[in-house]
Amino acid sequence: MNSTIIEINSLRKDYHVGEVTVHALRGVELKINEGEFVAIMGASGSGKSTMLNILGCLDKPTFGDYLLDGINVNTMNKDAVAKLRNQKLGFVFQAYNLLARTTALENVELPLFYNPKVRSKDRKEAAVKALEAVGLLDRMHHMPNQLSGGQQQRVAIARSLVNNPVLILADEPTGNLDTRTSFEIMELFQDLNEKGRTIVFVTHELDIARFATRNVMFKDGKIYRESAVSERLNAREILKTLPLEAIEEFD
Repeated sequence: MNSTIIEINSLRKDYHVGEVTVHALRGVELKINEGEFVAIMGASGSGKSTMLNILGCLDKPTFGDYLLDGINVNTMNKDAVAKLRNQKLGFVFQAYNLLARTTALENVELPLFYNPKVRSKDRKEAAVKALEAVGLLDRMHHMPNQLSGGQQQRVAIARSLVNNPVLILADEPTGNLDTRTSFEIMELFQDLNEKGRTIVFVTHELDIARFATRNVMFKDGKIYRESAVSERLNAREILKTLPLEAIEEFD
């Protein structure tokens, strides 16, 4: 039986705006097991982004418990949380968040600089391996402005893998990409998931959510509905049916 990577119990998050209290999350209960591929969905203001920030240890709940790989994040101080985030989590953002003046290889190495146990030689080897995993070995010395949007997102995914995290979190990872490139990124995520990676991503696109194995829908700060994806899309098979005119600009 797969272990539980995420366990959320009675989670609430309140924000105070002047004299007004905004209840962003209202008693959320959620479990995600190792090897799952979960899409978090919901309209603007539903609580999905707040949920992602808490899952990513970027914010703390007002009440309730968040256990990441068996560790209760709420009991940890800021330094311990930062260390946990670096060791356990990989992040992929809609805007890629690559450093403009560093190569793809150096961007992927970046999370390892915060781990004093990793030697310089090992950092490079791990970054090369991660770039190979996303099919960008031949672009390792390119700068971000020499890469297409899809290639930049692959670099970001490689960066999320380099620490061998227990969980990959992605925030609208296809939001800035065209249709074909979006499917290519989802093909990569599905491939990583098939190899055992646990992935949670936020999306507002219904078709993109169908590449996951489970959908969790938020509404008014609560989980409104969650279900296994019954007619899951296969990105690799869909790409075979698409025309090839959408060739990456820098290929």
